[in-house]
Amino acid sequence: MDAAWLSVFPETIRSLLLRLPEQLLKELEEVRIREERPLEINAGGRFYFLKADGGLTVNAREAVRTGREESHRLLDLITNHSVYTMEEELRKGFITLPGGHRMGLSGRTVLSKGRVEHIRDISGFNLRIAREVKGAADSVLPHLLDIRGKSVLHTLIVSPPQQGKTTLLRDLARAISSGSFGPAREKWPGLKVAIIDERSEIAGSRKGVPSFDVGPRTDVMDGCPKAEGIMMMIRSMSPDVIMVDEIGRPEDAVALVEALHAGVRVIATAHGKGIGSGAALSPLLAEMAGGKLFQRFVSLSRGEHGFRFRVFDGEQKPLL
Repeated sequence: MDAAWLSVFPETIRSLLLRLPEQLLKELEEVRIREERPLEINAGGRFYFLKADGGLTVNAREAVRTGREESHRLLDLITNHSVYTMEEELRKGFITLPGGHRMGLSGRTVLSKGRVEHIRDISGFNLRIAREVKGAADSVLPHLLDIRGKSVLHTLIVSPPQQGKTTLLRDLARAISSGSFGPAREKWPGLKVAIIDERSEIAGSRKGVPSFDVGPRTDVMDGCPKAEGIMMMIRSMSPDVIMVDEIGRPEDAVALVEALHAGVRVIATAHGKGIGSGAALSPLLAEMAGGKLFQRFVSLSRGEHGFRFRVFDGEQKPLL
């Protein structure tokens, strides 16, 4: 079991986590530390507090509480002993760790001209553990195919946070790049895939090299703003397919339209309540959808036994 993410925690917290049953440890998605409050975990969408003896409870009064010392030590570890070199990440409210894991932060913000300059007095931490799930895209991908072009259709994947958008996008990249796609009984050649990985979460790159399997013909632009990265990849890497996570800014829309005009297929994700929910898309995304940029929409959620999805055409009419 690969649990290298445990090394980001102080010994007091790490020892508690290591007492968890191995299967539960494999299912961990989040570890939440709130100073002077109960230590909480999320495993497979189920939430528990940790007791001092390593046991689990749903009663917050029985849980172990972390203090200022653990907060300071944790911040020291995730910033590699230099908070000042991480000011840009602190301003965004999270730090991406090796392996694509994301440590969310909360505390007191410092403002400059009405904008967040950085966060100080950090007292809340939330580690979101990144894992690859090979085969996650198997059920969705057949509905996204361009049969005539032996490629994929322009697709937007929509869901609320923490429903598996990034995991699905990662596996789509692996399958499309490796040639593990195409209609039944037919195998198409792998396509050139470009991932714009602004938060280093899709590929989990370490020094520019992906730590997850994103396929043999995939190029990754790591830590780059999405709009700028899309244009850089079009100019420099001649991709067949561009993949990008969590679009939502006007400049993202402009760059995606440029990709369309360049003949590049696009698969993107965005936060939303799901197509057909009545309040699925932000005004910007709704405008993009109305402009017929996307040929497929996937409404994604997570059930007890894995992903649940619905597929819609470019008019947002259900296909599945």
